[in-house]
Amino acid sequence: MIDSSLLIAVLMGGPGSEREVSLASGKAVLKALQAAGCNAVGVDVTSKELSLPEGTGLAYNVIHGTFGEDGQLQSILEGMEIPYTGAGVASSRLAFDKNLAKDRFVAADVPTPHSEIVDVSNGVKLPSIPVPFVVKPPREGSSVGVTVVKDPAKAMEAMETAAKYGNEILVESFVEGKELTVGILDNVAMPIVHIAPRDGFYDMSNKYPWLTGGAGSDYYCPADLDAATTRRVQEAALAGHKSLGVEVYSRVDVLLDAAGNPFVLEANTIPGMTETSLLPKSAAAHGIDFTTLCLKIAELSLAIRSY
Repeated sequence: MIDSSLLIAVLMGGPGSEREVSLASGKAVLKALQAAGCNAVGVDVTSKELSLPEGTGLAYNVIHGTFGEDGQLQSILEGMEIPYTGAGVASSRLAFDKNLAKDRFVAADVPTPHSEIVDVSNGVKLPSIPVPFVVKPPREGSSVGVTVVKDPAKAMEAMETAAKYGNEILVESFVEGKELTVGILDNVAMPIVHIAPRDGFYDMSNKYPWLTGGAGSDYYCPADLDAATTRRVQEAALAGHKSLGVEVYSRVDVLLDAAGNPFVLEANTIPGMTETSLLPKSAAAHGIDFTTLCLKIAELSLAIRSY
């Protein structure tokens, strides 16, 4: 149980590209905590200069992407000796950097698409992996800068787009199949969500049509998979989560090919937290409503962090 006198600062917004999505998540979490009787206040973070209300006993981090999800905010909070929710400094940095996470997946025998890192510091060039492939900036969230390349004539354009975000580009072999995601809470893999984009792949446009005007996606939870496939997907997702040392919770994205083989793509340590977001969908199918999920994340985080 959360002590009703504990001041919880719900951190939302942030200075990164996912600010608007984070504000929506933060407002939903704040509403849930307040409805549960918690002493919670919202804090709109607009820069990397963090200012919290005096007496803050828990920083509830709902800042997606850069700054909130990459270890920077976690490091600041540890310096301030303020407990915070979710993944710690090291696991946040590791999970957010797709190149580092990929290395950890491979080392831990987590099934993941074949890949290579292309250094474009001395000029943009093509990977050795043949088309079709997926081009990803390694340190961006919400599919920012991600391109699925099926036409060789469009490969260089995709590499140039990703190069805008950094000098090391992750290129993965394209896996044709179902897009799935698995919520992980307290080292338990919850029911699988099947994501069915209405157009293309699950990019920013299809994730947040209310923000981008895109076609959107349909979601099915629990995913319509047989018991053996469900188990393989959940085991792969949990293995990916554990290989990165992620604390408390995450949402792990997985591709499932036609033969029923799962491929782990990444672990999101600050996933969307509106009532219609994917982690809450997974939790709801597991019997955990949105308010209980928000409280559980706070309780688990406080149990591993105190000053």
